[in-house]
Amino acid sequence: MKNSRTYKYSINQSIIKHKIMQLRILMAVIGISSLSMANAQTNAIQFEKYTLPNGLKVILHEDHSAPVVAVTALYHVGSKNEDTARTGFAHFFEHLLFEGSENIKRGEFDKYITNAGGALNANTSQDRTFYFELLPSNQVDLGLWLESERMMHAKIEQIGVNTQREVVKEEKRQRMDNRPYGSFLNEVLKRAFKVHPYQWSPIGSMDHLNAAKLDEFINFYKTFYVPNNCVLSIAGDFNKADLKKKIEAYFGPIKKGANVIPRPTIKEPALGGEVRDVIQDNIQLPGVFQAYRAPKQGGDEYYAFNVLSTILSGGESSRMNKTLVDKKQQAVAAQSAPFFNEDEGLFITLAIANMGVKIESLELSMDSIVNDLKIDLVGEREFQKVKNQITTQIVTSNGTMAGIAESLANNEVYFGDANLINTELDKYNKVTRQDVLNVAKKYLNKDNRVVLYYVPKEKATTK
Repeated sequence: MKNSRTYKYSINQSIIKHKIMQLRILMAVIGISSLSMANAQTNAIQFEKYTLPNGLKVILHEDHSAPVVAVTALYHVGSKNEDTARTGFAHFFEHLLFEGSENIKRGEFDKYITNAGGALNANTSQDRTFYFELLPSNQVDLGLWLESERMMHAKIEQIGVNTQREVVKEEKRQRMDNRPYGSFLNEVLKRAFKVHPYQWSPIGSMDHLNAAKLDEFINFYKTFYVPNNCVLSIAGDFNKADLKKKIEAYFGPIKKGANVIPRPTIKEPALGGEVRDVIQDNIQLPGVFQAYRAPKQGGDEYYAFNVLSTILSGGESSRMNKTLVDKKQQAVAAQSAPFFNEDEGLFITLAIANMGVKIESLELSMDSIVNDLKIDLVGEREFQKVKNQITTQIVTSNGTMAGIAESLANNEVYFGDANLINTELDKYNKVTRQDVLNVAKKYLNKDNRVVLYYVPKEKATTK
């Protein structure tokens, strides 16, 4: 696997789906009515869902609008499924399973796709590992073959393990160790969760990966990379009847997994009081990172929280940007993001201080913005603008074959309802201003959060 393949903490794949890569500012969309955008979804996304005898779930969306096809495979395994002494396995396999198979030579997985004029990638979160190929529609067989090889014939060999260990180490150095504030998710998670496996991030421990033996990697593969732990979701230009025959030919012979698939059932207790710490980092500007314990994904509070997050940092006109960056000029950047997972959630707010601004005063301003949401209802006009932004984001995320295939797979795995792709907007439209006020009052409290001060090493002090 190439170093260029990106590692993602998948928070939420649209505005509500998988993790830190989604800490971005949503572009403001003003003047587009919710009604007009809702009408864009009146044509429901049609799909067929069925299950092979070996347990593989298949979701097909036939669409002839363009000669392209997205072949995706979502395995229901993330960092939360790992042994506490072997963290990082799920993300490591995202890399390892591009090494080759019994019928694909090492280093040639990517070449098959690029030579066919396509693109491919993968990402890992706390809850899932996701692989996809984007191909010309006349190359759909290639995508099926590659994913069936990954599932049935992957080579778990010492040479590949050794190679990908070094790749993962380099990725960690680039994306965490040597990137300003790059460690913040790790630092937050280990303080926000004490018993649930969400306490570590998907990158895991390099020491654990170094200590693991080959048979441990083989057992992980045999446990999780099985048809009964996967959703094959395909969207694009194909004939459904023909494609179903091909899927049966490629995937039907694969045996159902024999191992029990471990799912954590542990419930994280309440945080029990504010947790504060100071992190010294190679940075020029201090930063404040706050993480509130929050509900898991799905449910009414989940949708209300996403509306709340957009109020705080959904574009240049959002509250955090307007107050902290523009008006007070205390921060060079300020954002919030829901970090919701299958079992537990966090709600993150952060701000990077402007030159000469005291970090304590920046935190007070952040708290003031959050507290306003606990006191007063959001104004009607602002609320409508935010609803418009969310509508646009949902419609846009389902505007490509890749987006549709991923949404269908996510919704099936997490909620058991692939059709959420057609009803999700209704759930957001049901969120009221009172709902936003309620979740703010319930969750955005000091005794329910972790606060980290990131400071330049030479200026570090104990808080």
